[in-house]
Amino acid sequence: MSRVRAALLQLNAGDDPAANLPVTRGFIDSAVSEGAEFVLTPEMTNCLSASRRIQAEAMRPEAEDPTLAGLRDTAARHGIWLLIGSLGLKTDDPDGRFANRSFLIGPDGGIEARYDKIHMFDVDVSPTESYRESTAYRPGARAVLARTPFATLGLSICYDLRFPYLFRRLAGAGAQILTVPAAFAAVTGAAHWEVLLRARAIETGAFVLAPAQTGTHAAREGRSRQTHGHSLAVAPWGEILVDAGTAPGVSCVDLDLDAVAEARSRVPSLRHDRAIEGPE
Repeated sequence: MSRVRAALLQLNAGDDPAANLPVTRGFIDSAVSEGAEFVLTPEMTNCLSASRRIQAEAMRPEAEDPTLAGLRDTAARHGIWLLIGSLGLKTDDPDGRFANRSFLIGPDGGIEARYDKIHMFDVDVSPTESYRESTAYRPGARAVLARTPFATLGLSICYDLRFPYLFRRLAGAGAQILTVPAAFAAVTGAAHWEVLLRARAIETGAFVLAPAQTGTHAAREGRSRQTHGHSLAVAPWGEILVDAGTAPGVSCVDLDLDAVAEARSRVPSLRHDRAIEGPE
């Protein structure tokens, strides 16, 4: 199987998981009606909130999370592969931090892979916009590769995009599709989102699929998040195949996996790494 139809879901999730889930499931239904065999959702599909109190109230452990259960059921009902870009989940960590975890769900509804976001978004975007993700979420420590009948996937989440060594490691291990579900900040998204995604595709000769959150997100308390949107699918040679703009919805794209081997044969940089000394 060298071809697959993928669908990127672009969401405007708020801080109420019960309100977000039916919207996500409806978009998956639409994607399947358009022939999608592999559907991807963005980062924080269950709950996007800047309030630690709301996060603690809304989030559940993995085994009890209703969004995970509902989307596993949806994947099984349609018999599709589903990447849940990420869910915010409670953990048993003594410091009470959450996990930001991506899931690959198989056509039978089983969990085929899990990936915890490695790089935490601790930045000052502007004088009025700061993030300290590590205060609420624990970082992961392991790169994750997942094999499917149509391709080998390398998993990542949002801020990971700025760390090219992760993607090179995944591609070197066999990844043909790199997934980058995100809730990218509006300011940095406008400046960096497209160029970083295209760079990761070109550097690795892989497809990059990046479903995103978009717009102003409903918040019961605290500030409302603003995200960039523009879910992108990028080909191994760097061409943009899909740009979803800023409206919530479904974007389908047909992937020819033979393009991965072709790009890597034309510029075989993955085979040209050298040991380097210095600087001192």
